[in-house]
Amino acid sequence: MNTDLMFSSETDLWSTPQDLFDKLNETYHFVLDVCATKENTKCKEYFTKEQDGLMQNWGGYEGFKWMNPPYGREIGRWVKKAFESGKVVALLPARTDTLWFHQYIYSPGGVQIRFIKGRLKFGNCKNSAPFPSMIVVFN
Repeated sequence: MNTDLMFSSETDLWSTPQDLFDKLNETYHFVLDVCATKENTKCKEYFTKEQDGLMQNWGGYEGFKWMNPPYGREIGRWVKKAFESGKVVALLPARTDTLWFHQYIYSPGGVQIRFIKGRLKFGNCKNSAPFPSMIVVFN
């Protein structure tokens, strides 16, 4: 994967780096991956694109949910759902200038933000992402 693809709208799916997930899972013990594919899911229980995690009830799962949503135009809907559902840990692009960041992460309080130093390498990419990332904990 190269930067031409990363800056295009050809894909909005970025597979979570396994080492990052493992470190977070040690703390949160995730019970559900709310937006995954069979090939990239990080949890035993998960919702696929076909199941549409935005339409599912996340509250039926006790414990923390993992969310690495599609980074396209719908990302605000995913962030809103995480905010409303609670007990969600999300890997998100650090887009502090967006409406969804200010509405559901920065302003409400009770939300933890951890900016990731450097740039992540998603999935099997050779190069790092051209954008910074953050971990957001909706509790």
